[in-house]
Amino acid sequence: MEIVKIKENYGKPKYKQIIASIEDAILNGVLKKGDKLPSLNRIKDQHSLSRDTVLTAFNELKTRGIIQSIVGKGYYITSENVELNQKIFLLFDEFNSFKEDLYNSFLVGLGADVQVDVFFHHFNLEVFNKLINDNVGDYSCYVIMPANLKGVETVIKRLPNDKVYILDQIQSELLEYPSIYQNFKKDIYQGLVAGLEGIKKYKKAILLYDREHQPQGILEGFNLFCTDYAIQNEVIETLSNRTLSKGELYILLEDKNLIRIIKRTKEQDFKLAQDIGIISYNDTLLKEVVEGGITTISTDFTHMGERLAQMILNREFAQVENPNHLIIRKSL
Repeated sequence: MEIVKIKENYGKPKYKQIIASIEDAILNGVLKKGDKLPSLNRIKDQHSLSRDTVLTAFNELKTRGIIQSIVGKGYYITSENVELNQKIFLLFDEFNSFKEDLYNSFLVGLGADVQVDVFFHHFNLEVFNKLINDNVGDYSCYVIMPANLKGVETVIKRLPNDKVYILDQIQSELLEYPSIYQNFKKDIYQGLVAGLEGIKKYKKAILLYDREHQPQGILEGFNLFCTDYAIQNEVIETLSNRTLSKGELYILLEDKNLIRIIKRTKEQDFKLAQDIGIISYNDTLLKEVVEGGITTISTDFTHMGERLAQMILNREFAQVENPNHLIIRKSL
């Protein structure tokens, strides 16, 4: 049975007729997931088409996630959902609860006819490069969270310029792309200023900071705040072998370190918000209730996901700074 049907003088571009033919064959059960399509050359020769016409049709179906190409074998049906309008590549640095909030709001904002495939690079440049190289041309849109990895612009340039969106950290080498990002230096500075009255109760502010994984702007904003307001301070990389001292305020960027500080506070028989203070980065539901409430400096990840979805659906080129605020709770 001939799958692709082309009509002359039909008023619809021939590449769209190829797409419609394949969609009809899927809907009618002629083609099912895993089935092989007629070769590009066979369709070209049967209907006296240019190779580019057939390739345009196949590429559109490919970026929508309906077909995939296997080198040396051909094109195969990968989804029977012909309602998919877009297939989006989403590359996170790591998984955590606030990334889940971002992801869920992003999905809701996109609607039901968009497929999102999620990947993680875990701050590994080789993994980052491989994930992008392996998926060039397979998606209608690429959302990339580069974190603080260096040299990522080279591999990102392999992707179509108008299909790339940068998320969360925007590096100077990536300013040519639309983005929704956090201004880490400004956010932590303004957050600490907003909490200045509570911070001054403590003898020293201590930032627990991982230079390999965490944004440089956080360190810069912390240092600037401490200089501007004459706050005694310290920057440490780990809590290993550290004994807490009364009058210390810890600024914590990772939830596992938040748990460690709370545990050590109890072990040393200190009182939270009296002997030891805590400000945590990125708010979660859990932080609202743990120890009566943990003070946070946090961006709005739900808003970030919603705004990202709008940018993609509207094909909007913008560089949007996501809102951030201090939430004062008992721990300060």
